[in-house]
Order: sequence, then C-alpha cells, then structure tokens
Amino acid sequence: MNHELTKMKNDLRLLKCYAVTMTSIFVITGILVFSSANMLHFKEISVERINIVEKDGNLRMVISNRSRSPEVLAYGKGLIPAIPGGGRPGLIFFNDEGTENGGLVFSGGKDSSGVYNASGHFSFDQYNQNQVIYMQYTDNNGSQNTGLHIDDWQTSPDFKDWRAEYKKTQQLPDGIGKEALLKKLMEPKEGQKAYAQRVFVGKDTEKAAMVTLADRMGKPRLQLMVDSNGIARLNFLDQKGNITYSLPK
Repeated sequence: MNHELTKMKNDLRLLKCYAVTMTSIFVITGILVFSSANMLHFKEISVERINIVEKDGNLRMVISNRSRSPEVLAYGKGLIPAIPGGGRPGLIFFNDEGTENGGLVFSGGKDSSGVYNASGHFSFDQYNQNQVIYMQYTDNNGSQNTGLHIDDWQTSPDFKDWRAEYKKTQQLPDGIGKEALLKKLMEPKEGQKAYAQRVFVGKDTEKAAMVTLADRMGKPRLQLMVDSNGIARLNFLDQKGNITYSLPK
C-alpha cells in the first residue's frame, strides 16, 4: 500500500513538472513570435469596424461600415442632443482630447423609384468647431455640386454648446422672440456670422466652373467663372448679390 502511494506521488510530481514545462514552452514561444514580428499578418480580413486607439485607449480614428459608424463625440462623449451613428461609412478622425475633428465619408445608391443620390466628403474641423476645409461631391439624381470649400467658424462658444442652444431655439414657437434668438446665434457680432463659406473652387449645379470669394457674412463678392457655354467672366458683387462690375464689360 505504501509502495503504491509513493508511486502515485511520484507520478503526480512528474505530471506537475510536465505541465509547468509545457506551459513555459508555450509562453516563451508566444513571446518570441510576437517580439520578432510585432504584428500579425493577414492576406485578407473582413470587419465591420476598426477602432484605432492610443496606448492609453483614447480613440483616434474609426474605420467602419454604415451601421457601425460612431456618433459625433466631443471630449469622448456624445453631443446633447445627440448626432447618432449608423449613417457615415468611412473614416472618422478624433483629436488628442477625443473630439471628432474630420473624416472621409461616402455614399451612393438608387431608391425603389430609380432616383439616385451620391456623395463623397473629406473634411478637417477647426478646434472645437465644425469643418473649415473640405472637398465635397454631391449628386442628387444628376444635379451635381463638386468642389473645395473653405469656411469661417467662430472660436467661441464650442460647437457642441452653440449647437445645443440652436436646437433649443428651434423648438420655440415662431415669432419675434425666436427670430431675435436665431439672429443672435447666427450673427453674434455685427457683420460677422457664426459660420460662413468664404471660398469655393469647383463646379456648381449649372455646370459652371468657378472660383467664388465671399465676405465674412458668406455673401459672394468676387466670382471668376466659365459657364456651361464656355463664356468666361469676372464678376464683382455687392452685399446684396448684385453685380457692380464685370469683365468683359
């Protein structure tokens, strides 16, 4: 009996040594593989979403399909009211503080009646504001607008706060009070809008190739264009959009 007990103890000791040895081999092999390659290599991979993060876990970029696209974030949190995800296939960029600051998104397709819509948008945002430079293509069943846009955005308040106030104002009943609040939001300083398109270089819906320069209210003041008939013009405009001088005369 004692002999069998001693044999069982020896067998158990050998089994433990074997388990420890094999575990060590697997761990060392894994370390060697990952330390030598430092990455895994795939010939092809299919995913719905990839999050690019910093070492501390902060989100820097999301690559996703439509349904898995992220909501708009500021400092790592959703806006109030929210701009939900699920509608922007492509890439979304985030700054050092976890705030969205640009992206590359695209779409295109026909509905049941055969009407199609397509778009492509590549943008960069001003710090804590909205997009200030972007290339954009939109095509609404043949009505196209394509070009480079450069916008002005105010520096204060932050976009998330400005948008929250704008949304609150939109809920008010129509009237003088609502109009006054909207004007204050849209034009916080005399002659200066909260945001305005200042430069457009591209092609408009009438198939005119143009360069348009606007004032701080977003009013076009200078246009260099070649229209769809091949006629070239240089137009100077006043604040109301009237042409005050044109070349050729």
